[in-house]
Amino acid sequence: MNHVLVVDDEEEIRNSLEEILREEGYGVACAATAGEAAVTLQDAPYDVVLLDIWLPDRDGLDMLSDIRQTASETRPEVIIISGHGSIETAVKATKLGAYDFLEKPLSLDRTLIVIKNAVEARRLRTENEEFKRQFSVNAVLTGESVPVKALRQQIRLMAPTNGRVLIYGESGTGKELIARAIHAESLRRDRVFLELNCAAIPEAHIEAELFGSRRGSQPDQRGTLERSDGGTLFLDEVGDMSLKTQAKVLSALDDQMFTPLGGAQPLRVDVRLIASTNKDLEEEIAKGNFREDLFYRLNVVPFFVPPLRERKQDIPPLVREFLAEFGRQYGRPRIEIGEEALAALAAYHWPGNVRELKNVIERVLILNPRVLRIERKHLPPLTQKSGARQAGEFASLQQARDAYEREYILKKIEEARNNISYAAELLGLERSHLYRKMKALDISVRE
Repeated sequence: MNHVLVVDDEEEIRNSLEEILREEGYGVACAATAGEAAVTLQDAPYDVVLLDIWLPDRDGLDMLSDIRQTASETRPEVIIISGHGSIETAVKATKLGAYDFLEKPLSLDRTLIVIKNAVEARRLRTENEEFKRQFSVNAVLTGESVPVKALRQQIRLMAPTNGRVLIYGESGTGKELIARAIHAESLRRDRVFLELNCAAIPEAHIEAELFGSRRGSQPDQRGTLERSDGGTLFLDEVGDMSLKTQAKVLSALDDQMFTPLGGAQPLRVDVRLIASTNKDLEEEIAKGNFREDLFYRLNVVPFFVPPLRERKQDIPPLVREFLAEFGRQYGRPRIEIGEEALAALAAYHWPGNVRELKNVIERVLILNPRVLRIERKHLPPLTQKSGARQAGEFASLQQARDAYEREYILKKIEEARNNISYAAELLGLERSHLYRKMKALDISVRE
């Protein structure tokens, strides 16, 4: 249901609009003054505000300016109404951000059409902004841990190129989101992004899905490779692709040409390929399950997505992000979480990674429909048990975060053979920033 707030000092107009709009299926609230309207807007989000320009306590255009300053996700579209309308006033209202301007006495048909269009405009605006948030680099991995910062920096560096990318990571770490972010930051951002899940499609059908088919009397089937021409094709879990299909993919990569199943003429495409895997492909090569030549074609730019257990500092912001997301979805926009519950979640080892954490948060909200603050007792038994065992090792949540970050930095320093400059490069940090981190976490090179 869409919600409309009617702000007008004339009781007859308020009552009339409320009755009509409720009959049209809208949720309606009314206010006689700007003060009442401000309180109402704080209590709940509205899609549209019908705002009289002359109010007893304030000018309507001043209130319009205030509404336009509110957060985009809760900001309604504003329709100005006035009994003393003029072109000058209408132009000023539009410049201040009003969706439209209606003169009194109101035409019922026009009022309903304008409100309907305003509701649709707000829906499209919020969807567009949500889309931009989802595919910005900062939204790929929520958090400020060292591995997340390193991953963001790598995306910004490599996305504008046409280099093929191979994303390594456990299931549930967010490999698809990273592929989409690479596309969104690339020179192909305005072209298509398509995904083919190699693990989900039966082997007998994957070639037709990838290359398409030409079956004579039957309609042609355009494969994902053809449909992604000019854009990006994401091969998810490429390690599950059969050797036969791997050979055809290798040929297509070499020439940027392929022939659909049953077709006679080869097709030329311009596609940037991004692949992902949760397997050790070098181990799969040794077992004979993956082609070595295809591996080297795909592994031009390797990305390593850290499991959640290696970036536990990011669990609290992830939890709050999921609470906000599901709070909006289930009509509970102000859900909070207690520190003990956060500590328990941070102590759990999360074998299912971010996907498991997201599922847990949704489950907690569904099973506790009246709770506005999530406490430790509301968490599933598995996270409770693990949290009780592990959280006791640290005096506070901050100590737990520092311990996991310290462990990750030490691991990278070891990989760099105690070369701090190289370790900083691996972590995506400035050398001076790494030294400050080491000092804060009591890390010495000798370790």
